Amino acid sequence: MSDDSFIREVNDEIRREQAQLLWDRFGPALIVAAVLVVVGTAAFVGYQYWDESRANRSGDAFSQALKLANDGKNDEALTALDELEKDGYGAYPLLARMRAATVKADKGDVAAAVKDFDDVAADTAIPPGIRDMARLRAALLLVDHGSFADVSSRVEPLTSDTNTLRHTAREALGLSAWKEGKAQDALKLFDQIAADDGAPRNTRERATLMSELIRGSGNAS
Repeated sequence: MSDDSFIREVNDEIRREQAQLLWDRFGPALIVAAVLVVVGTAAFVGYQYWDESRANRSGDAFSQALKLANDGKNDEALTALDELEKDGYGAYPLLARMRAATVKADKGDVAAAVKDFDDVAADTAIPPGIRDMARLRAALLLVDHGSFADVSSRVEPLTSDTNTLRHTAREALGLSAWKEGKAQDALKLFDQIAADDGAPRNTRERATLMSELIRGSGNAS
């Protein structure tokens, strides 16, 4: 046997011994790690499937409730929305709360609808933007079914120049003021809307029309 062959055999034996030592020391841990990776991957995939399934079921239930409402089956729609609020997944319980309030308003139960919107607005667990929208929805109902004070208490904070809902909030407040004979207050609000380049065109056009109507009536002096 040549020296080179002997050295190679020795080196091979040393490598085998080192490999065996490494396996004896770390092999079980590597097996555990591999098992954990497999189990973790399976759990993640399983959770994704479970999550998507629940979301899809809630989405289907919400669509069905909307169809019932659109078909004029308000009582059935409210039952479906109530179940979704209790058992729904993700954002659907909140959507169900908001839609149920609208259905109640469509049925003519404005007081119940306003209460539902007010409850959403008061729920600090709900994102601020949704709470503001609930305040606005309640105020719009109260333009015809409440006082200026009722409307103002809900939308006054939304009329600031930085609020994205300011145009509709000012319009609701302006209409309520005009209805209650507060012509100057109404005119100021409609002029704000008409001069706001950020307001939708239709909203600005309505505001301009209302401003002209108030000035033409002679009540704004």
